[in-house]
Amino acid sequence: MMSYTLARGLKQGEAFEVPRLCRFTGELGLRDVDWITTYGHQPSYVRKVMDDHGLKTCCYTFFCDLNFPTSKERSAGRDQFKLGVDTALALGADGIMLPVAGKKMFTREMSFRNTIDGLKECIACADANGVTTTIENFPAATSPFISSADVNRAVGELPQLRITYDNGNVTTAGESAYDGFANSAKWIVHAHFKDWEICAGPPWDGASPSLDGLYRKGALVGEGVVDQLGSLRAMKEYEYAGCINFEYEGNKYDPWQATRLGVDNMRKMMATLGIKEG
Repeated sequence: MMSYTLARGLKQGEAFEVPRLCRFTGELGLRDVDWITTYGHQPSYVRKVMDDHGLKTCCYTFFCDLNFPTSKERSAGRDQFKLGVDTALALGADGIMLPVAGKKMFTREMSFRNTIDGLKECIACADANGVTTTIENFPAATSPFISSADVNRAVGELPQLRITYDNGNVTTAGESAYDGFANSAKWIVHAHFKDWEICAGPPWDGASPSLDGLYRKGALVGEGVVDQLGSLRAMKEYEYAGCINFEYEGNKYDPWQATRLGVDNMRKMMATLGIKEG
């Protein structure tokens, strides 16, 4: 279960209901939750509710801005990183993920160097606490980490760094979902599944530009252009044993309905390939 998907349905000022997410997770027969921040709730509260429902936090995702050219400018980001590690520990998670969108004032190469230098300054905090740090393939055209080559290069600079494979995002660099996994398989410890609809024009229809020049907007897994079966085949071939998050960024369905439908679609695709849960 990915909290981000469900939180997209919140109205302004509406509180995120942790018990509701936990009940829904149980109804769908899922056992793990990826918390994308804790939405203003104390981690101890989230952990208690999770424990009460027999659920585990498989990853804690948070925003940590290390994309600055100097160590002094990265100071606040390092504090955010340490707080994120503390939150992950309080939630009982042994992994964290950092989404990195890039910045318009920097080239992708500049953002890569800034972020890697920042991680080198603070990743030891996670290492010392047994927490694995991951980055994901991120779809923004300014992101330093989109293709498998991008994330692999990051691991080359920081050998303890690992990858959260996003089967939709990796395609925005013009790479197939299968290759995106296969090329990074040895470093992938977590995964997100999403889908895209390709749009003909600029963002007046809600689409965003990608690195490959195409415009995309969110679709339900199984209803878009991402090769979901190819992703699963790669996972099976490379014996991936981690979690898969269902993610939805579209507007056709209510997030709760989308999650129910999307998880069902994913289970049917997994069954087609003989992949069992658990």
